[in-house]
Amino acid sequence: MNKVNTVVPYKGSDESKKEQVAKMFNNIASHYDFLNRLLSMRVDRQWRKKAVALLARNHPKRILDIATGTGEFALALTKLKPERIVGIDISIGMLSHGMEKVQRLGLSSLVEMQVGDSENMRFADGTFDAATVAFGVRNFENLGQGLREMHRVIKPNGTALVLEFSKPESGSVNTFYNFYFNRVLPFWGSLVSKDDSAYQYLPESVQAFPSGKAFVAELEKAGFHSCQALPLSFGIATIYMGRK
Repeated sequence: MNKVNTVVPYKGSDESKKEQVAKMFNNIASHYDFLNRLLSMRVDRQWRKKAVALLARNHPKRILDIATGTGEFALALTKLKPERIVGIDISIGMLSHGMEKVQRLGLSSLVEMQVGDSENMRFADGTFDAATVAFGVRNFENLGQGLREMHRVIKPNGTALVLEFSKPESGSVNTFYNFYFNRVLPFWGSLVSKDDSAYQYLPESVQAFPSGKAFVAELEKAGFHSCQALPLSFGIATIYMGRK
């Protein structure tokens, strides 16, 4: 098992990473969107917008959004005017907030949200034109298995898109990044969410994650080709794309 799989939210727990991640997101679900906007200073919305624009080039009609959470990226994908968007997540708490947003926006006929495991999906081979993950691939218990499942459910010539935090290469940016991620973010995240572990897990999981070329290699191992990494905001986040 590689390093990313062994970083867990609740150290000392006997539960699997998957069980701990579901528990963590259930705990912070009611504060999740607020904290994202506060702690990212809304730049995460620009990252999603860029990712949607890149995916638009392929005109996907059926899209799967994995680890959809409260549905922020699934809702952003509606700009592409697809026929269907399905969002899956292991956290019932996060999904409940996502479904409320979908209903409030009158998008229930377009966006479906359901409980689902990224590493064992209940979809037939080649069901979707595109599959996406926004800030959720770090939480896979088995990264390779999750990416192989992603590859399986995409049609031939379909697209995988992953938006994820990464590690800046610039020394000055990295200094600020480490201070913010390791000091500021855990403090405010814990204060608002009342879960001391959740926002400590975030920087730890980012540090353990194989970003840049290393993650491109993981996509290729899962069967994708024409893979690329597009850094955002000096490398604080990265968009990864691959074709089946």
